[in-house]
Amino acid sequence: MLLKIAKTTALLALTACTLNAGDFNAQAEKDRLALIDYTVSKFKDPSANKNKFFPNSTDAELKKFKKAPTHQDFAAGTYTFDMIGKQSRDDQMDMPPFEENIENGEVLFEKHFKNCFKADTANKYPMFDEDKGAVVTLGGALMSCVKEAGLSDLKNKKGKKVWNMKGGKMSDVQSYLMNMAAEDEKTIDISIDSAAAAAAYEHGKKEYYSQKGYLKLSCATCHVQGAGKRVRLQYLSPLLGQVTHFPVYRVGKGKQFTLEGRLGGCNRDEGENYKLHKPGKKWSNDVLYFMSYMSNGMNIALDVRR
Repeated sequence: MLLKIAKTTALLALTACTLNAGDFNAQAEKDRLALIDYTVSKFKDPSANKNKFFPNSTDAELKKFKKAPTHQDFAAGTYTFDMIGKQSRDDQMDMPPFEENIENGEVLFEKHFKNCFKADTANKYPMFDEDKGAVVTLGGALMSCVKEAGLSDLKNKKGKKVWNMKGGKMSDVQSYLMNMAAEDEKTIDISIDSAAAAAAYEHGKKEYYSQKGYLKLSCATCHVQGAGKRVRLQYLSPLLGQVTHFPVYRVGKGKQFTLEGRLGGCNRDEGENYKLHKPGKKWSNDVLYFMSYMSNGMNIALDVRR
């Protein structure tokens, strides 16, 4: 009898685990849908929403914004609503400045990565590695290959490491992989399949929304509440769709940046002025995990920014 009860209890427990296995992303899905609703509603009619969302923008400026962009439109970042900037970007896309990056990336991938990394999985990063108990970004996975190939200590003429997660050759390889994903019409596809993965997501969300530094700013200050507002000559990009076009080519810098590179730039330059976080560490990985989940299902396309 006791054995029968034990077997029945074990079966019920296993059934419960099976039924709940898909629920680890339940809160993340609520967050994602809420962000879509907030962002789409915010930009539905910028002029009508001026007092609520754009109090410091001029009427003339808001009239130039595209009205009623859809969820998928936000894969274009600020060019979703900035029609003048979009025209300039579209002109540059006739001869994309990152074509050489893609070509270089293909050569590097074939030489160093093809036996270490599955090229058709790039759109699934960041992902939670259950064996490591941590989030691994695309850059992190590629850096593991770099170390496996004994390339991690290579330095350039200036004495800086050739392979780093912010840009350079790493950006080239990622450009190649993400461009392939775009050509195959793949979308951002982030999974949360365990309690540990859900905890990493929640940590990333908490850090994204936490105010820090003497200015008491958070990532969300600029990219959720502040999305669409202008800082000097640039509009702040929305969190929704933000990861879909990386690595991104910055015209002002004349080079590409990975997600880690751009996140580090915000962390360093945009006024938070507190503890700097290194790419590849828990803070950066978990924040990017959260950010990427928010763009789940959105189209991928490399892009050019000012």
